[in-house]
Amino acid sequence: MRSIFDPNVPAGAFDEFLVDAAPASAAQRVWTPEDGTLPAMFLSHGAPPLFDDGQWMRKLFAWAQSLPKPKAILIVSAHWESAPLSLSSTAADTTPVYDFGGFAQRYYEMRYDTPDASELARRVLAVLPDTETVHEHQERGLDHGAWVPLKVMYPGGDIPVLQMSLPTEDPARLVVLGSRLRALREEGVLVMGSGFMTHGLPFITRESIAANVMPAWSADFDAWAADALARGDVDELSAYRSKAPGMPYAHPSVEHFVPLFLTLGAATNPGEPVQTTIADQMMGLSTRSFQVS
Repeated sequence: MRSIFDPNVPAGAFDEFLVDAAPASAAQRVWTPEDGTLPAMFLSHGAPPLFDDGQWMRKLFAWAQSLPKPKAILIVSAHWESAPLSLSSTAADTTPVYDFGGFAQRYYEMRYDTPDASELARRVLAVLPDTETVHEHQERGLDHGAWVPLKVMYPGGDIPVLQMSLPTEDPARLVVLGSRLRALREEGVLVMGSGFMTHGLPFITRESIAANVMPAWSADFDAWAADALARGDVDELSAYRSKAPGMPYAHPSVEHFVPLFLTLGAATNPGEPVQTTIADQMMGLSTRSFQVS
């Protein structure tokens, strides 16, 4: 293994990971109403190099294993910004979106075949307000912000998955949208926002990668966000453009941060302290991920 960006065998670490993860996932107990409401998640998702990062995969998988297996998954990714609100294909085994470039051919041949999600789509439409126009894109599969982490967390592809577009970057509107999805959690649906706690790719240097350290702008933003999350301070987080240290370097564009607000909105009691589940870094970017109850 040379590095996760130049592996000897592309996704070779994923192949090794599957030896134990696949049978464990197949045996995972499925959610029942007696389990109560599932949490909502925000995860720092990773691109194809996630399949070559054994440590990160193990952490994501352990997180998934700590919960009952969901009946269905609704995920909003940074990589599908579209308004009006849109839903991905409900058909089983829809080909994923390979929305990345410059990687080994194997990543473009990987699939994440999941069951029909028509019933989930009906439930999503039912909880949204009648005034919300929703487009259903029956040809669109899951993008890499969805299928890459889910292939690690639930490698059997045995859960219906539906992707919802990110219709706005406004925190208040995303919190309200998340609040409409709370009822789904009571039915065994895992609601997920998928982004990255810091995503200043243009400002990552070879020196910081070689040193395996977070640049100050990334570390400072991450510490600020961790503190606000621990206090459940949605107002502070919503003012990130003016209050967060490290801006705009941490997020020169904000689509990887704002899915966090949908997750916070889906909390049963927004404003309560948030449980961080992963606090790490990749290539100097914070992979902080969390769940809310």
